[in-house]
Amino acid sequence: MSKKNETIKTLTVAGLLCFVCSIIVSGIVVTLRPQQAINAEVDMKKNILMSAGLVDATAKAKEIQDVFATLETIIVDMETGEVVTDVEASSYDQVAAVKDKSYSVRIPAEKDIAGLSMRSKYAKVYAKKNESGAYDTVILSHWGKGLWSTMYGFIALGEDLNTIKGFGYYAQGETPGLGGEVDNPNWKAQWIGKKLFDEDGSVAMKVAKGPGSGEHQVDGISGATITANGVTSSMKYWFGEHGYAKFLSKLKSGGM
Repeated sequence: MSKKNETIKTLTVAGLLCFVCSIIVSGIVVTLRPQQAINAEVDMKKNILMSAGLVDATAKAKEIQDVFATLETIIVDMETGEVVTDVEASSYDQVAAVKDKSYSVRIPAEKDIAGLSMRSKYAKVYAKKNESGAYDTVILSHWGKGLWSTMYGFIALGEDLNTIKGFGYYAQGETPGLGGEVDNPNWKAQWIGKKLFDEDGSVAMKVAKGPGSGEHQVDGISGATITANGVTSSMKYWFGEHGYAKFLSKLKSGGM
């Protein structure tokens, strides 16, 4: 057999092998895609529940699904604070909606203290009622710019809609050991029991420049001033008048 034929044969075998492997890999990807979607959904539910202290990091899928089923999912018009029923709660993604012109609004420059440019028209809120029928836990999304990334998280408020029951980020790309400490369990635990608003209703919760003191501060993050300022700014934006303030006011007055 000539060298030319040997080369053709080798290339043919290699080509067929690559083709077969690509078919197998594609098949595996297609087969696993539904399970990957389920895993992503369970992981997001876990982050929501962990932010309120309703499960811990060791929780398994069944526990997560069972506890999440006790929450009520509410879609809120952020402009009015009213609950809306014409948006499908199960499929609505508040973060993704920012990229959809029909579901987002531009934030006025003077109000864009978190550097977001756009926000969704509707908020997706998770709430749990106690035995008397009152909401004792309300979980809300928040996000804002850090030093290197946009930090996405949840915060849980208690029955008074002021006392923080939990706080956390589920996605952030800050520097490990510095800004990345926003994901440190010990730092996040400092938020529990703090007050989001002061007596006149202004957003008072902040990350201190050093050790935090009083009911409206948590410790600063050494070497991560910009990240810490980003956390503070996101709190002031999301719980101000262009954020959740109208909804929380209506909820507090029994308007739901």
